[in-house]
Amino acid sequence: MTEAPRVRLVGAEIFERPVEFRFPFRFGAARVTNAPQAFVRVRVEDASGRSTIGRSAEMMMPKWFDKNPSLSPEDNVGQLRASLRLAAEGLKSLQAETAFGLHVAAETEHHQAAATHGLPPLVASYGLALLDRAILDAVCRMMGACAAEAVRNNLLGVSGVAAPDLAGFDLTRFLSRLNVSSRLAVRHTIGLADVLTVADLGAMQRPADGLPQTLEDVIAAYGHRYFKIKVSGRPAEDIERLVAIAAILDDRVGDYRATLDGNEQFENIDLVCDLLDRIEEEPRLKRLRASMLFFEQPIARAEALSKPVVAAAQRMPLEIDESDGDMGAFLRARELGYAGISSKSCKGFYRALINRARVEKWNAEAGSSHYFMSAEDLTTQAGLALQQDLVLASLVGAGHVERNGHHYVDGMAGAPEGEQLAYLSHHGDLYEGAAGQTRLAIQAGEITFATALRSVGLGSSVDPDWAAMRPVS
Repeated sequence: MTEAPRVRLVGAEIFERPVEFRFPFRFGAARVTNAPQAFVRVRVEDASGRSTIGRSAEMMMPKWFDKNPSLSPEDNVGQLRASLRLAAEGLKSLQAETAFGLHVAAETEHHQAAATHGLPPLVASYGLALLDRAILDAVCRMMGACAAEAVRNNLLGVSGVAAPDLAGFDLTRFLSRLNVSSRLAVRHTIGLADVLTVADLGAMQRPADGLPQTLEDVIAAYGHRYFKIKVSGRPAEDIERLVAIAAILDDRVGDYRATLDGNEQFENIDLVCDLLDRIEEEPRLKRLRASMLFFEQPIARAEALSKPVVAAAQRMPLEIDESDGDMGAFLRARELGYAGISSKSCKGFYRALINRARVEKWNAEAGSSHYFMSAEDLTTQAGLALQQDLVLASLVGAGHVERNGHHYVDGMAGAPEGEQLAYLSHHGDLYEGAAGQTRLAIQAGEITFATALRSVGLGSSVDPDWAAMRPVS
């Protein structure tokens, strides 16, 4: 087996590109209409002096990483910029290591440095996650391998050193047996402010881009069978909206599946139980309730991992998302009654792999499939960010993945025409061209991305147009 190469980070650049939404995305207490997308470009070098470029990208989504109401969206973006700078500085100070070894060597000090700047763990994770992915991309290119091959052959040097709880678990064998699929079902996000029916949509509310907007439009255009429903933490209001959503799904979709997302809006476990009890008692929600897979992060992260959640977990499996601020979060969550954790590239590629290994280990020990990992979204934009996240979702075995970036943003809006055409040319199974934009191609509720999985590097054969971005000093 080829040995994992040891490299050092010799350069890192950060860029931004503005992204305007088609209409507001409301989740929890947040209402977002635009946000910048960060792009990272690194250069790594091995002992022989051979060097390679790697890249990554991710939305700098305000009001998700830190929901402190005293902070403005601009403050939130500033936090993420600071995390990126700290991660780059920390990694550049390290001696040569494997790609995973660099992550391990940097992680503790990076989180400590972020804390001294007042940055919470999820914000800290963002910066390290993007640098990790760019380094991973560079190492894959240096080895001439796609990311799936690099993971399965452990060209990244992944080990249990970052997760002592996996002692005795054959992590190398686990990685070698990961099967990737180039096709995933798309789980459509129904935001709190999303209009459900055409009858409810005023003429002035409809964008002129021809894309679907209401839930009815989306189902007709894309043929979705999986849905993610945002709830507000106010059970009475949530039930009213769930009834309206269920009426559409029951009428327009055959066999469907759904998840709930609380985005930390429930003050305590009693409110979560109240909503779940109301769902059980409402006859108009019978089919929707039977379709529900899990409830994602209902309780605010400050409280979510402080008390047992068994009372609600007995009614429906619970998953953490925003509480996943470090490599040990899933362990703490499990002790309290949570069964699931989300995979998101913005939280960390290696963390997702380690947590997927935990799911494998715990289920084998229990002789069940109680523990799980789902693939969630952060308004991931078409292009580099989307393709890197899809590779990760495929590696962790997600059969369906939440995607909402294509719904709130018109394709690759904001990217130069040449870049858009390059993605359409090199990754034509994932995109389609329409109205002068390169857009995500969803057919029968699914996307295909074999070209992304096969690409040397992490998910993309296209280099973004760096000259069309704003450098961040």
